[in-house]
Amino acid sequence: MEPEVSVKGLGYRYRGQQKPALDGVDLEVAEGEFVVVMGPSGAGKSTLCVALNGLIPHFFRGRMEGEVRVGGRSTREGRVGEFAQEVGLVFQDFEAQLFSTNVALEVAFGPENFAVEHDEMVRRVESVLRQVRLEGFENRTPATLSGGQKQRLAIASVLAIEPRILCLDEPTTDLDPVGKLGIFEIAEDLKDRDDVTLIVVEHETEETLDADRIIVLREGKIVADRPAREVLRDVDLLEESSVMPLQVTRFFHEKGLWQGQLPLTPEEGVAEFKRRGWRVDPGRHKELVEADVKREEGYGEPVIEVEGLTYRYPNGVVALEGVDLTVRRGEFLAVLGQNGSGKTTLVKHFNGLLKPTEGSVRVGGEETTEQGLRRLGQTVGYVFQNPDHQIFSDTVFDEVAFGPKIREMEEAEIEERVREALAAVGMEGRGDEDPFGLTKGERQRVAVASVLAVRPEVLILDEPTTGLDYAEQRSMMDLVKNLNEAGSTIIVVTHTMWVVAEYAHRAVVVRDGKVTLSGTVRNVFAEEDELRDAALRPPHIVSFGNALGYTVLSVEEMLRVTEEEG
Repeated sequence: MEPEVSVKGLGYRYRGQQKPALDGVDLEVAEGEFVVVMGPSGAGKSTLCVALNGLIPHFFRGRMEGEVRVGGRSTREGRVGEFAQEVGLVFQDFEAQLFSTNVALEVAFGPENFAVEHDEMVRRVESVLRQVRLEGFENRTPATLSGGQKQRLAIASVLAIEPRILCLDEPTTDLDPVGKLGIFEIAEDLKDRDDVTLIVVEHETEETLDADRIIVLREGKIVADRPAREVLRDVDLLEESSVMPLQVTRFFHEKGLWQGQLPLTPEEGVAEFKRRGWRVDPGRHKELVEADVKREEGYGEPVIEVEGLTYRYPNGVVALEGVDLTVRRGEFLAVLGQNGSGKTTLVKHFNGLLKPTEGSVRVGGEETTEQGLRRLGQTVGYVFQNPDHQIFSDTVFDEVAFGPKIREMEEAEIEERVREALAAVGMEGRGDEDPFGLTKGERQRVAVASVLAVRPEVLILDEPTTGLDYAEQRSMMDLVKNLNEAGSTIIVVTHTMWVVAEYAHRAVVVRDGKVTLSGTVRNVFAEEDELRDAALRPPHIVSFGNALGYTVLSVEEMLRVTEEEG
């Protein structure tokens, strides 16, 4: 039988680029297969996706070599519209896919264009909205949804077309941990139907355990194409490819186990740990807990004080209700919660972007409502989730200089602050570059630098690692950690649980507009049942430690507290 997707000798170079995005790719995917594509930023993953539905060569400008066949037909032959029904594609920039006036119309758009009968269209809209947990949102405007809800809507709008091949380009980037699982549960449901072929580009390894195969791309070439569990046990390959290895797997890899023996899940890890007669040293674990306490004692006075905060949107929706929270100088706080829980609404009160409906928010001892945005911006800097919502200047220098300029600083002072901010984010000497020509990770750094140039005491980062590969995520969070150690108070809103475990000091969990958990990250991550109720789950290594009776926050901590018998 002919494969559903056949790629032979595929090369592609975008117009104006010296380096090919894809270089001699050979690939076959059988009908009903579930294939995951991984690799660093710039490896060619998104280019491969758009080559499957004819956008390459018919829409994007560039030079294509080789051939892509879908259902036995070459993509060179047909038009893009003809392949859209065969290959459903959810783009990495999913927001660009949404344009309708309400959720139901967005989902109905595809079937309507393919002349699906009205009753069948209604059935599909209801069915896919239930599948992506958006029932009840039919009349909402897409613009009013949270980032994760928009992402699920983009997936729903493609599912409604009922394509034979579904290609999802990083479908879980903006989703809470349970939402991520939900997308892969959708993938599992589709996998049970032999007529749907699934190709998913993904950075997160925890979600890929059920795939049939994992393909690893680097610099436009396939460097691995093997069964999923085999690739996931290859810790060195994943690290070389800027993909985060499974934490339990890396722990046993560091302990010297042979690759074929490596456990992949917390459950497998616990069984192997006990089988080997290893134990956790209580004294060493106590040292970790004592270090947490000592760090808490070192914080300064309160810089943000929230009392009885309630926020009601103009449409009457209550986003926050009775929130109390204190942030002290020098803290590194993570704000957690599922999509739509009120996390971003909460932190937007800290710099005056929103004003309380009831209760009070004080920054530096003074009500935010008395201070005004410009003065608050001097104390509390805010880096948005998408750097492209923040960047607007022609050069990196002008972007970073904007804050000091509107505060009417002297030219010499502006230059000094820009130089200092670019040095802090590792982008010295790049002031003349066009920010829109930079990678996502570099644009994220420019957005941070533009806030740092105002020298705020508090830095808020909303999903700072979204869309970055593992190496870029590490790089971004190491930068943030350095800023914290240099005296900045850091607040991150994130769904990336390993980032919270390894970098944050304290965590608050927001659920349905209320703070339901608050404490050191170690204490919060010990409460797995409560986290699950809030659509969160700790990283694998934390679940592994919890199952053994000791909460650890990283592979390094687990290695430190493990004692081998004899």
